[in-house]
Amino acid sequence: MANKSSVPEAREALNRFKMEAANEVGVNLKQGYNGDLTSKQAGSIGGQMVKKMIESYENSMR
Repeated sequence: MANKSSVPEAREALNRFKMEAANEVGVNLKQGYNGDLTSKQAGSIGGQMVKKMIESYENSMR
């Protein structure tokens, strides 16, 4: 159930967000399986996503 989304549209939006974050940190992410990424690359993508989510939340509070 961990990979099941309550909102089907959310999966595609999250994938676009992930691709955007990867592009911003210079990681070449491809559609589908990306098991060849290093931990550093995957972590930088996740970190960029969190950073952008926090910035978005902070901006919405203004």
